[in-house]
Amino acid sequence: MLEDIQTLKSQVEAYQINTPEDLEAFRLKFVKKEIPALMGNMRNIAPENRKDYGLAVNELKGLAQEKFKAIQDTLKAASLEAGIQAPLDMTLPIVPHQLGSVHPLTLTQNRIIEIFERIGFNVADGPEIEDDWHNFTALNFPPNHPAREMQDTFFLEKDPDIALRTHTSSVQVRLMENQKPPIRAIMPGRVFRNEAISARAHCIFHQVEGLYIDENVSLIDLKQTLYHFAKEMFGKNTKIRFRPSYFPFTEPSAEVDISCNICQGDGCNVCKYTGWLEIGGSGMVDPNVLENCGIDSEKYTGFAFGMGIERITMLKYRIQDLRLFTENDVRFLKQFRNLV
Repeated sequence: MLEDIQTLKSQVEAYQINTPEDLEAFRLKFVKKEIPALMGNMRNIAPENRKDYGLAVNELKGLAQEKFKAIQDTLKAASLEAGIQAPLDMTLPIVPHQLGSVHPLTLTQNRIIEIFERIGFNVADGPEIEDDWHNFTALNFPPNHPAREMQDTFFLEKDPDIALRTHTSSVQVRLMENQKPPIRAIMPGRVFRNEAISARAHCIFHQVEGLYIDENVSLIDLKQTLYHFAKEMFGKNTKIRFRPSYFPFTEPSAEVDISCNICQGDGCNVCKYTGWLEIGGSGMVDPNVLENCGIDSEKYTGFAFGMGIERITMLKYRIQDLRLFTENDVRFLKQFRNLV
């Protein structure tokens, strides 16, 4: 087999190329046909010889590609010197230049960042592939929590302790580990959960989470921050309410609702005739989370909150199907052209 490679190498080196037609014939013969055929023959090579065979084929491939590129550049330069240009077809129709539009999720994320930056929050980012500590353990998730199951989380097959992050709370952990209080930041980003795709759910979506750690931070600070956000995002007449809830990383915890901006709180099919729509969760950071991240829970307190960017976008622009955000339908995206 190595003799075949050597023979083909000699042919590549000796092949004469003088015109663009010769160059195309060289590409079809060696780059597209002969060398790929050698690669496809890898399965017939004895396992102990595959490494040497693969190296020889790759070397031949590189030689052919380098020769093709070098002569291509030479022929192009020669044609430019000779003033040879492709003829201009005056009968071709004009291609109109169409302006694109900012994606509605980007519009919403930019608006969220703008609102929180005005009240002193920075923007933080982190990796989308996370370890168990930053995604679960440091955030007070017990070992038997459902989120640790494969039905809810995308774990990497080769390492069960590595997964696609299920929330941007992992960025909060990294921030608390590497920065001393006071900390005031939001963390927008893409997250992943093992869910069936439907009009109201997707396996890939976006979150924005907020964190404020300092001395004497209280639940009042959390409420006033979210009051401000809701009125800035949905309008000054928006009402907000907190419902007691549970999250492993906050105590006490609360779900956050806003008055329905479609029926103005009177009740409709969108809010299921309750007059309220849920936008996220919130709470005071659990002391265990602070201690896990090396922050003195006796000295510092803090609050955290999280919201789905898709959810906020659907409420703001009255979008009924979450799948529209990822289908790349130009007709849908054009509707947001003038909203920048």
